[in-house]
Amino acid sequence: MAGLCLLPGLAWADFHGRVVRVADGDTVTVLRDHGDRKEQVRVRLASIDAPERRQAFGTRSRQHLAELVFDRQVLIQEQGSDRYGRVIGVIHLGGLNANQEMVRSGMAWAYRQYLNDSTLLRLETGARRAGRGLWADKDAQAPWEFRRSEAARRKAEREARGQVAAASP
Repeated sequence: MAGLCLLPGLAWADFHGRVVRVADGDTVTVLRDHGDRKEQVRVRLASIDAPERRQAFGTRSRQHLAELVFDRQVLIQEQGSDRYGRVIGVIHLGGLNANQEMVRSGMAWAYRQYLNDSTLLRLETGARRAGRGLWADKDAQAPWEFRRSEAARRKAEREARGQVAAASP
């Protein structure tokens, strides 16, 4: 059993690097030293879910994360990987936990389905009560609900196009 920890990809390892890209409010790319070369690592912030780009507050969420971490040296506390091959992690910058800051500022939800930090629930409640960030919108839609409704909309459009094509001579 102890030998399994020696296999690459099975052990989690914290690492330092510089944030070189902010894709959205919960995904960044970190450039880290990997032996004698540099390596870009995509990191999905653990336990949070930020608005999608096409969703209300999506751009503001991305901008807020960029203000916090872009072009800065950070510590990534790795918690595994997701189905897209991204590292799941907590971003630390000095004494700041960026994952918690995104929720505290109202720029992301605590992602209940993958929650590893119960503090995020308290921070989300505080942001909601204060009307910070996305909570200024009384009809704020959680990203997982937005993705589900977008998928249903795209499916309906495909089906409608199929019906039109079938009806054409």
